[in-house]
Amino acid sequence: MKFLMILLAVSSALTSFVLSAKSPKPQDISHLVSKEEFASYKDVADFIEQSPKVTITVTPSKTDIDKYGQQVAKSLTGSDCDRDGKMDDNPTCNAVFYKLWLKYSR
Repeated sequence: MKFLMILLAVSSALTSFVLSAKSPKPQDISHLVSKEEFASYKDVADFIEQSPKVTITVTPSKTDIDKYGQQVAKSLTGSDCDRDGKMDDNPTCNAVFYKLWLKYSR
């Protein structure tokens, strides 16, 4: 039981560290998203919505623990706009969309 809690705490701490790190420069994913596929997106919101999804484990809140007990696990699902296997924040998704837009609008 304690091992599970320690494992969850370490996992949450590492996840928080990774999410707080600066996002790397968006990579060129035009080999993964064709011009035709990119043209099918209505806007950046549609691009983000249609991007692959990634799920990560996060630390449950005190309210979650009070409501569901000590063994509760919590996860977040978000978009992987640059297709690198990691959840991206909104500025990263916007930058990837803009980079593709610049490439395909010519």
